Amino acid sequence: MRFIKKYLIFIISVIILGITFIFNSEIGITAVDTIGFSFKEMFTVLPPIFILIGLLDVWVPSDTMVRFMGEDSGIVGILISIFLGSAAAGPLYGAFPVAAVFMRKGVKLTNIFIFIGAWSTTKLPMLLFEMTSLGTKFALTRLAVNIPGILLISYIVNKMLSEDEVKEMYKNLEDS
Repeated sequence: MRFIKKYLIFIISVIILGITFIFNSEIGITAVDTIGFSFKEMFTVLPPIFILIGLLDVWVPSDTMVRFMGEDSGIVGILISIFLGSAAAGPLYGAFPVAAVFMRKGVKLTNIFIFIGAWSTTKLPMLLFEMTSLGTKFALTRLAVNIPGILLISYIVNKMLSEDEVKEMYKNLEDS
C-alpha cells in the first residue's frame, strides 16, 4: 500500500497514457516521444548539478552557510540567494536538489525561496538574451519588477507556512 501511495501520480499517468494509446495511438506515440525527450534532457542536465551539489556539500561547511545565508544573514543572505539563483544554469527542476542541500546546511527558508525564484526568473543568460532581442529597457524593467516580486512572494509563502508544515518539509527531506 505504501508503494502505491508513493507512486500514485506515476501510476495514474501510466494508466492515462495507456488509455490514450487505446483511443488514439498517434497521440500516444507523440506523448511517449515527448517523455523520452524530457528524460534525455533531464539526464544531461542533472549529473553536472549533482556533482556541483556534492562539491557544495563537502567543501562548504554548514556554519559558513548559516553565517552567510542563515536566519541572521539579513541582506547578505538575500543578495547571495539572488546571485546564486541568477548565475545558475539549467531548468528549474535543477534548483530543487540545490535547495535540499541548502535546507540541510541551515539556510533560512526565505532565502531558499528567493533562490528558487531567482533561478526561475532572473538568470543572467536570459537577461542577456532579452537585452539583445527585446532591448535593454525591457530587460531591466522586467528584472526590476521580478526581484521585488520574488522577495514579496518568498516572504509571504514563508509567513503562510505553519511551524508544523516547515517541520514536515524537513522531515520529508531527511526521509528521502
